[in-house]
Amino acid sequence: MTHAYDLAREAFAAWGVETEAAIAATLAVPISVHCWQGDDVGGFERRSGTSGGGIQATGNHPGRARSPDELRADLDFAFSLIPGRHRLNLHACYPDTPEAPDRDAIEYRHFAPWVDWARDRGLGLDFNPTFFAHAKSDDNLTLSHPDAAIRDFWIEHGRRCRGIAARIGRELGCQTVNNIWVPDGSKDTPVDRMAARRRLEASLDAIMADPHDRACLLDAVESKLFGIGVESMTVGSHEFYLGYAVRRGIALCLDMGHFHPTESLADKLSAVALSVPDILLHVSRPVRWDSDHVILLNDDLLALAQELVFAGLLPQTRIGLDYFDATISRTAAWVIGVRNMQKALLRAFLMPQTRLKAAEARLDLTERLVLTEEARDLPFGAVWSEVCARVGMPVGEALLSQLAAYQARVAVRG
Repeated sequence: MTHAYDLAREAFAAWGVETEAAIAATLAVPISVHCWQGDDVGGFERRSGTSGGGIQATGNHPGRARSPDELRADLDFAFSLIPGRHRLNLHACYPDTPEAPDRDAIEYRHFAPWVDWARDRGLGLDFNPTFFAHAKSDDNLTLSHPDAAIRDFWIEHGRRCRGIAARIGRELGCQTVNNIWVPDGSKDTPVDRMAARRRLEASLDAIMADPHDRACLLDAVESKLFGIGVESMTVGSHEFYLGYAVRRGIALCLDMGHFHPTESLADKLSAVALSVPDILLHVSRPVRWDSDHVILLNDDLLALAQELVFAGLLPQTRIGLDYFDATISRTAAWVIGVRNMQKALLRAFLMPQTRLKAAEARLDLTERLVLTEEARDLPFGAVWSEVCARVGMPVGEALLSQLAAYQARVAVRG
């Protein structure tokens, strides 16, 4: 242990906080790392179609992964700089196969190399149907499309993705989250919202009809406020999916960028946790809208982590990241984001939770405020540095040096 950590441990102990317990609790939380940051949400299919639904990575920084092998190599490097044991979140548009199956024909074997890679590294895998970037979604309608043939195509895609996710869970011996998000909506004001939502509900019911072992598969549905081309109405709104998740007893996905800029995702957690069995988080950073910037250790992230810890919600919550920035090193973006999520959790575990709750329970709001503000000065950074030192991972200038060296190696990709 370093001298700085010894001093920090004493400082937190004076507040009734055990740093060793906080470190252990932080490292026990797996983060699902999103594959699509590594190649700007491009995927490895041979297909046509626009991004749709507001999915767009901006920038042209050199080093984008061009194949599954390159993407896995980048992920290996990123994981080597992230403390703890985590997961990979894989989209259905990332098959590793010489074939070119359309999305209504994908099978487990098209993703088996990803499972083998994850198994070798002791990682879990999560999965997502890809309802965007396809010729049959260019009008931003999929499961709610008025054309039954289009709906049937996407229903089959969703059904197959659930089967693939369940097989992944069986192969790895852990639950795989299968999260459904669709870009469906209307650019201008619709006149029959109900018809679109009834079609979406019926399509989801058809996808969910196949029984799967919950120990292997956790179904989730994800809402959104709006996107490019769907500014006036999103079929799968928060209210729609909240109701659907409650009725079906499945997980509700809350994305930090999918709400109005003035809404607090932290505030929603305890509210929905009373009605849904599981919560999936997509942690992002919106700037004026769902712009998917790399997450910072800012007030929004700290509030989210504190609510998860103080409300005891971590057992029923799966944490995943969701952003894509092509203006900076893509591997650095992963490392920065995951470590910031871990730092936020660590800070929450290091807060004097018992004293704060006791002050609030007796309505001593002055003490609550004083404790909250004084705690900001505690030496959180020394504890984080100790976490990294114990697993042989760099911080500060040493971290920057390793990130820059790897980026220089992959920059030749163009």
